[in-house]
Amino acid sequence: MKKKKRFGKYNLSRGIYILPNIFTSLNIFCGFYAIVSSIDGKFVAAAISIIIAAVFDGLDGKIARATNTTSKFGIEYDSLSDLVSFGIAPGIMMYLWALKPLGRIGWLAAFLFMVCGALRLARFNAQSGTISSNSFVGLPIPAGAGMSATIVLLCHKLGIAGNANPVVILVILYILAFLMVSTIKYDSFKKPELFRKMNFNVLVTFILILIFIAAQPSIALFLLGFVYISSGPFIAIRRTIKNKKQKEDGTFEINEHRSTP
Repeated sequence: MKKKKRFGKYNLSRGIYILPNIFTSLNIFCGFYAIVSSIDGKFVAAAISIIIAAVFDGLDGKIARATNTTSKFGIEYDSLSDLVSFGIAPGIMMYLWALKPLGRIGWLAAFLFMVCGALRLARFNAQSGTISSNSFVGLPIPAGAGMSATIVLLCHKLGIAGNANPVVILVILYILAFLMVSTIKYDSFKKPELFRKMNFNVLVTFILILIFIAAQPSIALFLLGFVYISSGPFIAIRRTIKNKKQKEDGTFEINEHRSTP
C-alpha cells in the first residue's frame, strides 16, 4: 500500500490552510510584480509593491496564529515568498535604479543584500521555537527591503532620483546586509501587553503618525524605517555601556570592601 507523503507533522494529502496562504501568495505576487516593474524602469511602482508585500507578510502570520491555522507548509512557503519579495526584488530594483553604473561592484552589492536576506531567513527558521519571540536576532528582511523601497520613494519625492549617488546606495545596501546577519536584536512588537492596554497619549501619538503617513507617505515611511533600523544598534550600544559600567562599579565595590581594615 502506498504511503501518504507528509511534510513535517502536516499531512499534505489533507490539503493546506487556505486563508493564511492566500496572503502569502499575495506577498509573492507583489514581489514578482516589483521585479517586472524594475525591469521596465518603473521603480516607484516596484518600491510600492515591496511595501505592500511587507503588509501582506505581516498579515499572513497574524491570521494564521489568530485562526490557529499555522503549519510547517505555511512557514516554508512564507520564507520562500519573503526571499522573492524582500531579497531578490529589492536587490534587482536597487541595482537597476542606482547601482548599474558601478558595473560588477554594483550587482555584487545587490547579490550580497539578497544572500544575507536568505541567510537571515534560514537562521530565523532554524532558531524558531528556541528563542524568545519578543525580539528578532538581526534586522528582519522585510525591514531591510522596506528601507530600500522607501529610499527610492523619498528620492523620487525630492526629485533627485536621477542624481542618486551610487556609492551612497552601495554603502546603504552593505549596512542593511550586515544588520540582517548580525546578532543585534530588534523589537518584534509581539508582546501581548502592547495590545491589552493603551495609554491615551500613546493612542493620540499613533493617530498622528497615521495622519503623517497619509499626508507625506514617502517621508513618513522613510523616517519610521530609519528609526527602527537605528534602534537595534542604539539599544545594543546602550546595553553594552550599561553592562560595562555595572561591571566597573561591581569591581570598585569589591576592591573598596577588601581595602577596609
